[in-house]
Amino acid sequence: MSKTPLYLGLDLSTQSMSALVIDALSGHSIAEQTVNFGKDLPEYKAPSGFIQGPVDGEVFSDPCMWLDALNLVLERLSKKVSLKNIVAISGSGQQHASVYLNQNFEKKLLNLDANQDLKSNLSNCFSRKLSPIWMDNSTTIECDEIATAIGGNEQVLAKTGSIMIERFTGAQIRKFAKNHSEAYSKTAIIHLASSFCCSVMVGQNASIDYGDGAGMNLMNLEAQNWDDELIVATAQDLIDKLPLLKPSNEQVGSISSYFVEKYGFSKECQIYAFSGDNPNSLIGCGGASTGTAVISLGTSDTFFSAMQQPLFDPQGFGHVFGNPAGGYMSLICFMNGSLTREKICQSFNYDWNQFSQALTSHDSEQGTIELPWLNDEITPKVPKNQQAIDALEQAVGNNDSSIVRALIEGQFINMYLQSQWMGELINNIIVTGGASQNDEIVQIIADIFQATVNRLETPNSAALGAAMRAYQAHTKSCWQDTTRKFIHFKSNSSCQPGSYNIEAKIAEFKRLLQ
Repeated sequence: MSKTPLYLGLDLSTQSMSALVIDALSGHSIAEQTVNFGKDLPEYKAPSGFIQGPVDGEVFSDPCMWLDALNLVLERLSKKVSLKNIVAISGSGQQHASVYLNQNFEKKLLNLDANQDLKSNLSNCFSRKLSPIWMDNSTTIECDEIATAIGGNEQVLAKTGSIMIERFTGAQIRKFAKNHSEAYSKTAIIHLASSFCCSVMVGQNASIDYGDGAGMNLMNLEAQNWDDELIVATAQDLIDKLPLLKPSNEQVGSISSYFVEKYGFSKECQIYAFSGDNPNSLIGCGGASTGTAVISLGTSDTFFSAMQQPLFDPQGFGHVFGNPAGGYMSLICFMNGSLTREKICQSFNYDWNQFSQALTSHDSEQGTIELPWLNDEITPKVPKNQQAIDALEQAVGNNDSSIVRALIEGQFINMYLQSQWMGELINNIIVTGGASQNDEIVQIIADIFQATVNRLETPNSAALGAAMRAYQAHTKSCWQDTTRKFIHFKSNSSCQPGSYNIEAKIAEFKRLLQ
C-alpha cells in the first residue's frame, strides 16, 4: 500500500457521488469509488438523481441524499486505500444547485457525532427540504425581474459573464424568497452544492470559490465579489445569507474530526475550496491554460476553454466563469448532444457500430449538412427544427444513411460557429464523455476545428480535477507541472485534422437558417 502523499477529489454530480485518489509519486489515480443515487440509494426515489417538482420546469434533488452518498462513498473508499495517507482534499459539485440552511447548521457542523451518519446529524438544519438543481427552468419571470431591475440583460452580462439564466442560482433564490417568504426568513445561509459539501468536510461554513460563484448570476467577475445591484434586485437581506467568495486555491481548514474518527483520515488532512463541476473538469481534462479546448460529449455537449481576459458572448448563449487555475474560463452548453445521436440510432434501429459505418460511408466534401436540432436547443435558443425531423424521417424511409453524417457535421459546425466569440486560438482539443469513444465523431471534430484531438485516460474529469487542485494548492506546484504530472491520454488515440472546406460548410449551414 502506497505511503506517498495521496490527494482526494470528490465529485457530486447529478446522478452520483464519486471519489478519486491520486498518488503524488506515480501521477496516476490509485483508487476510485462511485455511489449511484438511483441504484445505491433507492429510498429517495430518484432513479437519475433528481425529482420533478409540482410546477412545470421544477427539478430538485434531496441534499440528505447527498449526505448519505458522502458517507457511503467514503466507507467504500476506506476499504480500497488507507485514508490516513490522504494529505489534502478538494471537491466538485454540480453547478447552480443551491442548499438552504437554518441557524442550526454551523452549530451542528462543530459537533458532528461520528457514531451517527451525516443525515442524522444534520437533518434538522434545512430551511428548505429540496435543492433546485441546474435542470430547473421554472424561473423565467424571476430572470426578467432581476434583469429589468438593473437595466437589462446587457448589464447582467457585463457584470456576471452571463445573461440571467433560469437554471442559475440567483433567479432560483428570488423565486424561493417570493413564494416561501417565511422559510426564506429562517434561512441563515445559502450554499452551492460545492460549498455545502466542503462545509461538511471541514466542519464549518466554507466559502464559495470564484469558479462556482460565477455560475450564480450574482458575482461581479471584475471585482470578484458579490455585485451589490444584483444582490439587492434578487432578494431582501440576501447579502447576509451568502458565504464569502474566495480564490479556488483557498485552504479552508483541516478536516472535521467526524471523518478522522469515522474513516481514519489524518487530523492533519487539509481541505481546499470546492468548485463547480465544469471548472473542475477544465482542470481534470488538462485545459488549465489557454490554447486547449475541452469538448465533453454527454447528454448535452459542452465546449469550454481557459481565457486570459473575460470576453462575453454578444448573443448571450455562452458563459464566463472563474478558472480555478487563475483567470477565466468560457463555457457553452448544447442541449442537442447525445440525445440527438441516440435519436438517430433509434430512428434507423442502428447499434453504435452501424452508426459509425454510416458516418464513414459518406464523403464529407461531397455531402450536405443538416441543422442538428431534433430537440429544443439553447445555443442558439431555438425550438426543435421540423425540417431536420422531416429529413430524418424521409431518410429512414429511403434507407439513406447520408443523413447521419449531415446531422453530426451540423452539430459540430454549430459548435464551431458558437465558439468564435471566445477569441482564443485553439490548437488542441481534448474530448471526454461517452461519444468520445467514437473514432468517426472525433475525426469530424478534428476536421472542423482544424485541431489535434486527444482522448483522456481517466473518464471522471471532475473528480480528477478536484484531486489535482488539492495537490496544486497543497504543494504550491505550478499548473504546467501539475497538468503534465496527472493528465494522461489514451495510447494511439490522437487524431489529426484532415482537409475540410469549412467556409463552404458554414455558408450552407447559414442558408439553412434562413
